[in-house]
Amino acid sequence: MLARREILKSALLAGAGLAAAGRFGGAEAQAMVDSLRVFIPAAPGGGWDQTGRTMEQALRAAGLVQNFQFDNVPGAGGAVGLPRFINMRGQEKTLMVAGMVMVGAIITNRSPVNLTMVTPIAKLTEESEVIVVPANSPHRTMQDLAAAFRANPGAVSWAGGSAGGTDHILVGLIAKALGIDARRASYVAFAGGGPATAAILGGQVTAGVSGWGEFAEHVAANRMRALAISAEARVAGINAPTLKESGIDVALTNWRGVFAPPGINDAHKQLLIQLMTRLDGAQQWQDLCRQRDWVRAFVSGDAYTRYVAQETDRIGGILRDLGLAT
Repeated sequence: MLARREILKSALLAGAGLAAAGRFGGAEAQAMVDSLRVFIPAAPGGGWDQTGRTMEQALRAAGLVQNFQFDNVPGAGGAVGLPRFINMRGQEKTLMVAGMVMVGAIITNRSPVNLTMVTPIAKLTEESEVIVVPANSPHRTMQDLAAAFRANPGAVSWAGGSAGGTDHILVGLIAKALGIDARRASYVAFAGGGPATAAILGGQVTAGVSGWGEFAEHVAANRMRALAISAEARVAGINAPTLKESGIDVALTNWRGVFAPPGINDAHKQLLIQLMTRLDGAQQWQDLCRQRDWVRAFVSGDAYTRYVAQETDRIGGILRDLGLAT
């Protein structure tokens, strides 16, 4: 009888241990998904690719997914890859990493397809934009730069990424908030962060706009001065006020999230939402986000669907103001 009791006790303890592992996402947890296909509508090494690879690292460490397959299809800010992903209709356990850049690219490229044709699963992260000037700039604050921009919009030049991208959209929003025709903004588009940084440091432009990661090293070394960030509230580790604190009623973040193909059933949609919910709660993911200066901004399911629709309307409006959409 005693031996039987001990056996039963051991079995109960073992079951409790497995349940705890599943709750806390430890390496011992049973995998939720045996294999996950991750579609990246961009070249290896970029922001979406980094997000996908970081997801893999965290999901493997948490024991939630066993195997991964990556497909990279670059071009036109995701507008090339999106039609191919739409053609993966009904494919289960498949996720596309995309975000705000794709919303703008779809509009500016007049793409016949858009994100309403896929299945939104979850928004994962946000990254603030930052406005910088060279260290020797006469503009000490965002209010100084805004005053110069109001006085002579064409005389204030802004360096950033591709036309119609996040950086350009932010400049347009700032212009609009200051009562300036967005088309009068002198925006200088660069193909990469290196040339834009060189132009800012060399005084060839008045100011620069990009994600914080592009300029953090130069701000820390006192080669650039951060005037403002585009987040709703101050961000830990960034010593700069928000645009709203500076009297400019604008907030914009470069968000990234995941989508499933069209035509998946509700059970598979819920499985993917649960998987991303577990990812967001995993310590491994949280640590990696901190290392990369990504702000976790989890929104899933129907709320994410509404968010994407609202962002599409907002971005479409500013791109029309900039003359980049009809």
